Amino acid sequence: MSLGLLRVVAAVVAAGVLAGCGTFRAPQVRGGQGDSGQQETAGVDTAGEDTAPAPDTAPVRSKPPATRITYPADGSRRWLVAAGQSGPAAGRGGTLLRYRVLVERDIEGLATATFANAVAVTLGAKDGWTAGGQWRFERVGAGQAYDFTIYLATPDTRDELCRDVPDGYTSCRSGDKVVLNVARWVKGVPSYGKDLASYRRYMVNHEVGHRLGHGHELCPGPGEPAPVMQQQTLGLHGCEPNDAPYVHGESYHGPSGAYPDETPAREKGRA
Repeated sequence: MSLGLLRVVAAVVAAGVLAGCGTFRAPQVRGGQGDSGQQETAGVDTAGEDTAPAPDTAPVRSKPPATRITYPADGSRRWLVAAGQSGPAAGRGGTLLRYRVLVERDIEGLATATFANAVAVTLGAKDGWTAGGQWRFERVGAGQAYDFTIYLATPDTRDELCRDVPDGYTSCRSGDKVVLNVARWVKGVPSYGKDLASYRRYMVNHEVGHRLGHGHELCPGPGEPAPVMQQQTLGLHGCEPNDAPYVHGESYHGPSGAYPDETPAREKGRA
């Protein structure tokens, strides 16, 4: 094999491919456009709209290393908006809610389409909010009417969007804004007891649950699954971690209320 061919092969082999909740506010469930019927455009980079890549039909020989996700503590408040979905809405019946997905531009190592797909899979899961036939969800793109927005935000931007007790640690829902703290998406919480993928599903279902009108709930008993509306980011209180609103095919709830848990220290950036 010639030296030039060896260099080409080496270059090909080396190439890679490239989380809690704030203060609960009164539920606002309605149709129409988001944020009191206005199209939100400030800080949204529509030119940077991220679309899902075409599927790779080549055989996969090895799994590339995961790309490290980095972010500052205080982002720019500028956003990349995910493309609208191409298929039908998730859910078999009920009220249709259209949502956008926005990722703060300062978050690196995570494609907007990848995050948007994780959200869509969670919202359309058989044990998700569509399971009871009450809700349907459809992701829309830039310039389209929407009912709420799901943000992936840096810790300080989270505080600005949530307008609650500024903790830089939890996620929240404020009006038509569902705000997921990127620090929790990347790191989860140390006491959760299940893998990061499960915690991410919990984040989405919990905060979207607030948008659907649900308040916080308590652990129904030791060893029982935690209701998805329990603040599992801050503690399980004897319950087992649970990331879905439906358990064994039934809508699952605990007593209404919240624990006086202490919120951990504010998150810093991640380089």
